Amino acid sequence: MCADVIVAEDDEKQAELVRRYLEREGHAVRIVGDGLAALDAVRHQEPDLLVLDVMMPRADGLDVVRVLRAEARELPVLMLTARTTEDDLLLGLDLGADDYMTKPYSPRELMARVRTLLRRTRRPSGAVEDHVLRVGGLVVDPERHEVTVDGEPVECTRGEFRILAALAAGPDRVFSRQRLLEELHGFDRYISDRTVDVHVMNLRKKIEPAPRRPVRLLTVFGVGYKLTDPAKAARRA
Repeated sequence: MCADVIVAEDDEKQAELVRRYLEREGHAVRIVGDGLAALDAVRHQEPDLLVLDVMMPRADGLDVVRVLRAEARELPVLMLTARTTEDDLLLGLDLGADDYMTKPYSPRELMARVRTLLRRTRRPSGAVEDHVLRVGGLVVDPERHEVTVDGEPVECTRGEFRILAALAAGPDRVFSRQRLLEELHGFDRYISDRTVDVHVMNLRKKIEPAPRRPVRLLTVFGVGYKLTDPAKAARRA
């Protein structure tokens, strides 16, 4: 699966290393050395993937992701960082990054992450459209990456969308945190189950009438989470 990839990395040696591995797998690679150049390259080139260092001059990687998602650009973003605290990693994911790797990293693992991202975000020609998922008034459209609640659009990050789509595909089924982490695919080994909890907390703010008293996205204590139709639950009660 060949792709157009932008690598935003101000460390020239690191950038060249990533370039060699990407080109070895058949990808076309463009390297930029700061955040503003990364934004300009994405806007003009419309790549298939952005490999983005966090610590860069002119604009850091977090600001780049924030701007790209504000512009409703859906390209996958794999962030590279020397920061290892959980809060730093969760911030990147909450802003809309798709995956995160901490330095130093294995180039082979990086390529595996790239392959996974491209498989999940690039549809083969002639593919059958995904089915729209409905759980009561909640509608998840995987093809258009859209969510509505009672007809009102809801903006979700990629991580939030993946969790919600997985839950909507199995209404009333309980998903463990580990299963939902797998749905988020290949997140950095430093990230814990709290990643899922943060996404669930943010989703509740968006899809629940009263986030502190959820009726759709429920916690099953000691197990995980499930998505349910509150109207059906009320009828069963």
